[in-house]
Amino acid sequence: MAKRERVMRMSVEQPLWRALTAYRVLTMLYAVGLFATAYDEFVRPWVAVAYYAVLCGWTLATLPRVANAARCTKRFLVADLTIAVTGILLTTVADAHERVQAGGPTLPSIWTAGSVLAFAIKGGWRWAALASSLVAVANLVERGSPARDTVHNVILVCIASVAIGYVVEVARASERTLARALEIEAATRERERLARDIHDSVLQVLAMVQRRGAVIGGEAAELGRMAGEQEVALRTLVSGGLVPVSRVSEDAAEGALVRAVEEEPEPGGPVDLRALLAPYAGAMVSLAEPGAPVPLAPAAAREVAAAVGAALDNVRRHAGEDARAWILVEDEPDEVIVTVRDDGPGIPEGRLVQAEGEGRLGVALSIRGRLRDLGGSAELISVPGQGTEVELKVPKDVTDTRGKAEQR
Repeated sequence: MAKRERVMRMSVEQPLWRALTAYRVLTMLYAVGLFATAYDEFVRPWVAVAYYAVLCGWTLATLPRVANAARCTKRFLVADLTIAVTGILLTTVADAHERVQAGGPTLPSIWTAGSVLAFAIKGGWRWAALASSLVAVANLVERGSPARDTVHNVILVCIASVAIGYVVEVARASERTLARALEIEAATRERERLARDIHDSVLQVLAMVQRRGAVIGGEAAELGRMAGEQEVALRTLVSGGLVPVSRVSEDAAEGALVRAVEEEPEPGGPVDLRALLAPYAGAMVSLAEPGAPVPLAPAAAREVAAAVGAALDNVRRHAGEDARAWILVEDEPDEVIVTVRDDGPGIPEGRLVQAEGEGRLGVALSIRGRLRDLGGSAELISVPGQGTEVELKVPKDVTDTRGKAEQR
């Protein structure tokens, strides 16, 4: 089956950069508007005009720089904060002394907060604390004394920037944790899928070689013994150590990336489940099915057929070659039910739990695991001396493990 790579991007940081971009433009216009309304009160308006020309050009030219963390370099942050601090200090040159002492706005006004917030989003709360401290010093120098309103504004900017920086750090840690959880979840599902396939093929062959070798004897017995050892080793590997990574998480500037390697859905419509179950019918296996087709999505039909095959393998292994089995297919309005029943000795109580502990995953993965991945269920009923019955249920509108629906 073909595979494709799907990239999922998770970022709570990127919206903050977009908001910062809009904030810088709006506060630039606000600062220019304040100056325009109080132009006549400035003692050296040409100083303010020159500064605003630089501020507007810098703000508009550097909009791409605040689009994401990768473009917002340390050099840019230093230059941006320098323009903000310079504007604060130039206020005493351009504006009247009375207005400065009365608490009039600085030349950059609240545009300065954008520079501090860029530090917070880029480097976290420590960078925010450093930038806000420099702005605080510049404001105190501009005012000449720690007036109440100046201290109030400085504290607000400091607290807001440090809080945002801390939230950004927590968000980044959460993104990495989520990406790692998705990676582990995908690797676990891939391990279970491979374990089912291995159980249905390699492990069954090794078990058969072990049994036949013991019966034949001689050199075949030694070959059977070796096959049994390899079966145990392979079961141990499948149950505990086989964890292929199908998703790789990365901590990028735009957020955590999760690359998921997924199987492409097969083209075509539903298939008739009866056609996949027919090969199992034989002298010792009876198949009872509806007279009309039993349509299922191709992947779902294959998984159900494989689960039936695993159940019949268990019958031959545990109930003996002479045990009879019956397969019953029921086509309900919302689901398909397949029942596999045998006339063997049944399964002793607690044996399934013990088998899973020993690494024998036939029922756990080849049967229950397949149906669970399809959104269905597998019920096993066994009474010692009265045989075993496995009931498989799968919905007709199947949702696979990646959350996509395979419709009828």
